[in-house]
Amino acid sequence: MNSANVIEIFSSVQGEGKYLGCRQIFVRLADCNLNCAYCDTDFKRAEFCRVETSAGSMTFRDVKNPLKPAQVAEVIKNFSDDVPTQAVSFTGGEPLLHWQFVRDVASIVKNFGVKIFLETNGTLPEELAKILDAVDIISMDIKLPHVGQNFFRLHEKFLRVAREKDLYVKIVAANETTSEEFSAAVELVASIDPKILLIIQPVTPFNGVNAPSAEKILSFQAAALRQIKNVRVIPQTHKSIKLL
Repeated sequence: MNSANVIEIFSSVQGEGKYLGCRQIFVRLADCNLNCAYCDTDFKRAEFCRVETSAGSMTFRDVKNPLKPAQVAEVIKNFSDDVPTQAVSFTGGEPLLHWQFVRDVASIVKNFGVKIFLETNGTLPEELAKILDAVDIISMDIKLPHVGQNFFRLHEKFLRVAREKDLYVKIVAANETTSEEFSAAVELVASIDPKILLIIQPVTPFNGVNAPSAEKILSFQAAALRQIKNVRVIPQTHKSIKLL
């Protein structure tokens, strides 16, 4: 059976986006196909996966990598039996690099009555298509060109596949973000479906990347609302209350 290098599994509160504040189980997978300057996650492969000893304990035990789907599903079942859980979030890194593993775990987890939540950088549309029927919620980042490369063509393909699901799009806005690249991203989303929820996430300062001013955030939202029906400004909240 398929296996994957998993960094950590834990139960916590969703700190970003549409489902902010919901209790979720997080399965963080290793590897990423991008290298964003503001990324605050260590997604390198590890010899051991950190598995929370019980839901919300914030204490961990080590489990030898790679893990099989049944191992991950067992942890998810234990956590969801202990604490009612809105969704299992597959995050990373980029979880679609392990699409078959995600699919295998999801096929078991569906029986537990929790939704499957995918956090993705939106650059792997073919991989998404392979697991679309197994996913309930998609949180897709749009990577602006200032991160190092223009991914808009891939984002367009991804959105056309993902819009069948409970989808929202997130743009991380930094002080360095230009109005031109932000507007281009908004136009991309609006061209697919102006009813897609757009979330502007002010960057959490990291690695020399600075947060945007309040004026810039409000101007971005105002501009986006002229093309997209539902635009929200939501920062990362789990950092402020010191949650994983």
